[in-house]
Amino acid sequence: MSGPILPGATVGVLGSGQLGRMFAIAARRMGYRVHTFSPDDDTPTGQVADREIRGAYDDLDAVRSFAQGVDVVTFEFENVSSAAAEAAAEHAPVRPAGCVLHTTQNRLREKGFLAGAGFPVAPFAAVRSAAELTAALVRLGAPAILKTAGWGYDGKGQVKIAAPEEGDAAWDSLGVRGGDEAVLEAYVDFERELSVVAARGLDGACAHFGVIANDHSRHILDVAVAPAPVRPDTAREAVEIACGVLEELKVVGALCVELFLTRDGRLLVNELAPRPHNSGHLTFDACVTSQFEQQLRAICGLPLGATEMLRPAAMANLLGDLWQGGEPDWVAACRFPEVKLHLYGKATPRPGRKMGHLTALAQSAGEARDRVLAARAALTAGRT
Repeated sequence: MSGPILPGATVGVLGSGQLGRMFAIAARRMGYRVHTFSPDDDTPTGQVADREIRGAYDDLDAVRSFAQGVDVVTFEFENVSSAAAEAAAEHAPVRPAGCVLHTTQNRLREKGFLAGAGFPVAPFAAVRSAAELTAALVRLGAPAILKTAGWGYDGKGQVKIAAPEEGDAAWDSLGVRGGDEAVLEAYVDFERELSVVAARGLDGACAHFGVIANDHSRHILDVAVAPAPVRPDTAREAVEIACGVLEELKVVGALCVELFLTRDGRLLVNELAPRPHNSGHLTFDACVTSQFEQQLRAICGLPLGATEMLRPAAMANLLGDLWQGGEPDWVAACRFPEVKLHLYGKATPRPGRKMGHLTALAQSAGEARDRVLAARAALTAGRT
């Protein structure tokens, strides 16, 4: 195990969105320099980083040059190619490693890993043609969810199949190209969606932020609440699964395990995100150590920080839809003294685009949820 990478060193981030922005804020607060690499400029991360470098992720020479100027490399979203991670690793440690990225950025590889390691997942089948989809629907039944194997997030690249006769239309609508893979997953009748954000250090230590309850709208996370209103044994099992996944993958860094809690009380792993996660944004205000500082500590080989919640919390996403009638009323939201405003520095709001979030602290998770929703409603309450 190599020695710690100490404050004053430079951390490189592949990706430049809001996750990288909050990571950069945490890193600079601890005395690290931050460089970011992405195809864009004036990005959420670049606005607070020491240096913003523009380049394509598939320009491996540019990635290598970027890695030569930093002491460690991490990523803030998983749609960076594993080839880019491997190119960066020629010049600086990449944490989590490119092999983790390779597994988690493809749904079939991810499902295969989880099932092979004994983690609970919904039944699934690989699909490469309309004929294979028809056969898979016979085995798994309908309703079912058809998803592209790679490059999907926030509900993109997936379609629900309510009955077997919808298979051909679903295959055509997904737009899978010849040779590409898709995955058919049995539909899960779940009670709620949960997540566990955790981190694993270079020494193998694992620290988690407990269980977070998530509500989605249009397949995009809408509200996250912590601690989640689940039974203690369910919470323990969710944390055990998350730490088990980090250990099995040998992750060094942060990772989120998204889970379904079924109506009969079972937990099923839905997806993995090898980075900080939208549902963990509330840790920035509500925990002793945020998920972003924890990611930094892990990749730099520092001891992991305490994860206790200072108070129950809820987070509400601010999507570009809120701007459709004009600029939101930020003063109205700030009239809630226990609500924190986070904006990501994105210039152009669009429907469904994550522009920021609000976090509310309260004496109970339910009260925090009510408070954050009230604050978000106040942003547009004055419109006619």
